[in-house]
Amino acid sequence: MDETNQSASRPAILYGPPLEEEHHGPLTLPAYLRAVTELYASREALVFREDGRTIRWTYADLWERAVQVARALLARDCGKDSRIGILMTNRPEWLAAVFGASIAGCVAVPLSTFSTEPELDYLLKVSAVSVLLAERYVARKDFAAMLTALEPGLRSTSTRSLRYPHLRYLALIGDVPVGSALSSWSEFLSRAESISPELALRTADTVKPTDSGAILFSSGSTATPKGIINSQRGIAIHLWRWRRLSALYDDVRCWTPNGFFWSGNFACALGATLTAGGCLLLQSIFDPEEALDLMTRERVTFPYAWPHQWKQIMEASNWASSDLSSVRYLDPDQPLSSHPTIRLRGWREPSFSYGSTETFTITTGYPADAPREVMQGAHGYALGGNTIKIVDPLSGELLKRAERGEIAVKGPTLMIGYLGVPPEVAFDASGFYRTGDAGWIDEQDRLHFEGRLSSVIKTGGANVSPLEVDAVLESFAGVKFARCVGIPDDALGERIVACVVPAEYAKLLPEQLRAFAATKLASYKLPRQFLFLAESDLQLTGSAKIKPAELRALALRKLAEAAATP
Repeated sequence: MDETNQSASRPAILYGPPLEEEHHGPLTLPAYLRAVTELYASREALVFREDGRTIRWTYADLWERAVQVARALLARDCGKDSRIGILMTNRPEWLAAVFGASIAGCVAVPLSTFSTEPELDYLLKVSAVSVLLAERYVARKDFAAMLTALEPGLRSTSTRSLRYPHLRYLALIGDVPVGSALSSWSEFLSRAESISPELALRTADTVKPTDSGAILFSSGSTATPKGIINSQRGIAIHLWRWRRLSALYDDVRCWTPNGFFWSGNFACALGATLTAGGCLLLQSIFDPEEALDLMTRERVTFPYAWPHQWKQIMEASNWASSDLSSVRYLDPDQPLSSHPTIRLRGWREPSFSYGSTETFTITTGYPADAPREVMQGAHGYALGGNTIKIVDPLSGELLKRAERGEIAVKGPTLMIGYLGVPPEVAFDASGFYRTGDAGWIDEQDRLHFEGRLSSVIKTGGANVSPLEVDAVLESFAGVKFARCVGIPDDALGERIVACVVPAEYAKLLPEQLRAFAATKLASYKLPRQFLFLAESDLQLTGSAKIKPAELRALALRKLAEAAATP
């Protein structure tokens, strides 16, 4: 058999190097924070501007504030595996709350501040958090009003929630409604005085790498967000790993507008920065003018954003007048690199990789200094400790090299499981997570990711389940059924297009449907365009089934026809 045939007969499976060959520090969140604090105690860890004042915390400050949160949680009888909801934008208290929960032995549950009232209702029910630490006002949202509307009992100081029976305590950053069951942030922290710092540290020492570390929610192939339970070590591995993957030195000053409640920002921005002893330049709500002012004033070196945000920054009124000469870690392919004050220094973003929230970011990738010609066209080698295989989507049987099938992964950063889902549903008999993504493995031991076997839409860096959006649109009077697809978009990656079949005699307008959907869904889940179709356009069966690829092709054709019509 010649060399080509031998390669073609090899099984489609990749093994990463032993995890021990990577340099990691301690593999729990409390031990991680303690380790970086011991390394960088007096360095600036974060900068945050609010109400005209600038907050600056050193690493020692961050550790002290996290221990204070842990003591306050212990005083509320929270402990091993208690779930702590954290509903905040990127602000100092978010970091103190997540690390503080881990020091107390609890499980942090970061919740999206994009959540609408129905979405928040679902998240609180399924997560079963016992404490919710929330920011009251986020953009035009008032989470206190939202919570008391969902559970009127919270308006009374003496009533526990019947709607959320596990929820025992809520604390707000911002004004607290008078006479309600919600506490202020200062009142919450004051409880720490009854618990000694020594007890909090002893509690932190009991946390094990295999314990649950955080529960993150991600849209996927189901109509509602999936609760993903990530282990302490899975999160910590990536917090340590991303500095090396990104080739960052100790001059990191990172700005990112995207929420840390998504694993990508938690690991790639927060983790990489803290591991390098750098500083996080926090911005609660993305505003392009304010972002440029912040990057100029605080001498950003590592800006980390999505394409649609770069576009807004480049269109900002202060784009040309901003001084971004401090920027060092920026890929030449990023639009920001066109700014006249930026001088590129040869750094490359490790963007050719593959992963998901189920593995707390990537499972395959390249060294940060890999030549672009090596990376192009593939999504990397298996990272330390990981095993990647390609299986037949129906039978689950292992395929051969170059054969296309479903990507399955296993490794030290793989989730513990999904909330409410039996292990045998989440994993196959060998412990692999079947991703629902299509791909193949080449002769150079590289994974090629080719898209989704399912119809999940990735827009603006976030995953959106079309099933969730479909269900909302179909609850609107006059909609017979709706099917959403992702259409390629230069700024967003994919934009959501809703293909809607109206009920007989119904007259529907896009603005009606969008306004209705906005009351149920986070803004990034809303369709950007609506196509009103007849049933005959889709050639539907009685069960209204149509393949996502066929629907996407139809939508592209209809959009092209509409664009060509005067």
